[in-house]
Amino acid sequence: MAPTPLTSKELSDLTYHSSRDHFDQSWQDPLSTLLGLGRAAGADFVEFFLERVNYISCLAEQDTVTSLSPRLSTGAGIRMFRGKEDCYVSTNDISFTGLKAALEKALSILELTFPSPNAYIPEINLEMMRDYAKIKDKEFWLDNCSSMAEMGDLLLSANAKLGQKANHVQSRRVMYFRDWQEILVAASDGVFARDIRLTQSVGNSLLCSDGEHRASMGKRFGNTSDPNFLREWDYETAAEEVAESAGKMLYADYVESGNYPIIMANQFGGVIFHEACGHLLETTQIEHKTTPFMEKKGEKIAHESLTAWDEGLSDQEFGTLDIDDEGMPTQRTLLIENGILKNFIADRTGSVRTGHPRTGSGRRQSYAYAAASRMRNTYIAPGDYSIDNLFASVDKGIYCKQMGGGSVGPTSEFNFSVSEAYLIEKGKVTKPLKGATLIGTAKDIMTEISMCSQDLGLAPGFCGSVSGSIYVTVGQPHLKVDKITVGGR
Repeated sequence: MAPTPLTSKELSDLTYHSSRDHFDQSWQDPLSTLLGLGRAAGADFVEFFLERVNYISCLAEQDTVTSLSPRLSTGAGIRMFRGKEDCYVSTNDISFTGLKAALEKALSILELTFPSPNAYIPEINLEMMRDYAKIKDKEFWLDNCSSMAEMGDLLLSANAKLGQKANHVQSRRVMYFRDWQEILVAASDGVFARDIRLTQSVGNSLLCSDGEHRASMGKRFGNTSDPNFLREWDYETAAEEVAESAGKMLYADYVESGNYPIIMANQFGGVIFHEACGHLLETTQIEHKTTPFMEKKGEKIAHESLTAWDEGLSDQEFGTLDIDDEGMPTQRTLLIENGILKNFIADRTGSVRTGHPRTGSGRRQSYAYAAASRMRNTYIAPGDYSIDNLFASVDKGIYCKQMGGGSVGPTSEFNFSVSEAYLIEKGKVTKPLKGATLIGTAKDIMTEISMCSQDLGLAPGFCGSVSGSIYVTVGQPHLKVDKITVGGR
C-alpha cells in the first residue's frame, strides 16, 4: 500500500539526516519533499544546486612564496520558473530548515506562497542518482593532489628556473591553484545527479627590462581530473619558452598601424573567436537581442573554410565536465559548419525563452549564481592547409604568435593586444614586433578567415559573464585572416 501523501502542516515535524560533508543518496528524500512543496505552491519548475568547494592558490615571487590562500565553502542555490519568469535565491545554510526558508523566499519573488496547511505535497519522483564521482572513480582526487609543502617547493623551483633562463629580469612569478568541487543537482523534472570536479592551473610570467626597453611575457597551463598535474608539469621547458619570447620582444620594433593580412597561431589565438563570436552564439545574447546572429541559423556567417565546435568532452581540458550545472550530460555541439551557422549554446532558461535545444551548457561560478548558457571547450576546427601554405600566401603581414588581453563591446566590436608578434615578408617570418592590437567586429573577421591549417591546439582560459567566472578552453589551428585593422604606432 502506497504511503499517505504529506500535507503542508506536517513539514514542520519532519527530520532528515542528510550528510553534511558528502552529497549522497540521503539527500533524495528532503530534496524531493522541498521540490514537491515548490510545485504545490504554484511553481512550474524548481531546481536545487548544492555545492562544496575546497580551493587553494599559491604564488611565488622571486625566491619567496608570498601568498598561500585556502578557501572552503558550502551552499545551495534554488532556481524557480513560473511561465517564462524565473528567480534565483542562494544560501549557505543547507539544513532542511535553511533550504525551506530559501525556497519560501524564491516563491515570494514570483508572488507565490506556501500552500495551506491541509494541502497535499505532490511526490517528486527523482531518478536514481547518477553519481559520476563514483562511476568515474573521482572520490580519491582531493587526497592525491599536491600538499601545500609540495606545491610551495615546486613553485620555487620553477621560479628559480625562470631566473636561470632569462636575461635582464626585473620580476618573475609562478602562480598555481587547485579547485575541487562537489555538486548535487535535483530538479522537479526528476533530475538527480552528483559529480566531483578537479580543476588546476599553473602559470609563469616574466618582466624584463634594459634601459628604456621592456617586455612582459607569460604562459598558463590548465587541467581537469588529474591529481598529478602539478607534479608532472614540465616547468623547465615552460621557463625556456617564456624566456625566449621575452628576449625577442625586449628589443622589438613597434608595429606600424594599418590594414594587414595576419597569421594567428594556434592554441590561445582562439581567444578572439571565443570572445568575438562564441559569446554571440549563447542564448543569453538572443534573450537580450544583443547578437547579430540571432536570426541567422542555417545561414552563412563565416568563410566556407571555417568550422567551429563547442564541447565538454575533450580529455582533461579546462572546459571539460561530465554534467553541466543543471545536471545535463555534456555533449559536442557543432556551432558553424563550412561557414554555416548550425546551433546555439543553450541552457535551460535559454531554451525556454528562445526555443533552441539545451546543449549541456548551463554553467555557473558557484552556488551564488544562477546557471546561464556558457561555453566549454570552444575552438575552430583544423583545415586542409599546412602552416607553410599559410605563410606562403602572405606577401607582407603580421604573425601573431601569442595573444594578450582584450575586450569586446556590446555590439561585437573587439580589440586584442598581441604580446608576441613578427613581421611576415614574402612568406617568411622576419623581425619581431611589439605594440600590436587587433581591431574589428565579429561579423567582419568571420568572413576574413580564409585558411586553416591542420595543427589544432587548445589552451586554458577564464570566462566572465552573467553567471560569474568559469573555466573554459579556447583553441584553433594556425589560421590566416585576409585583412584586419592592426593598431600600433
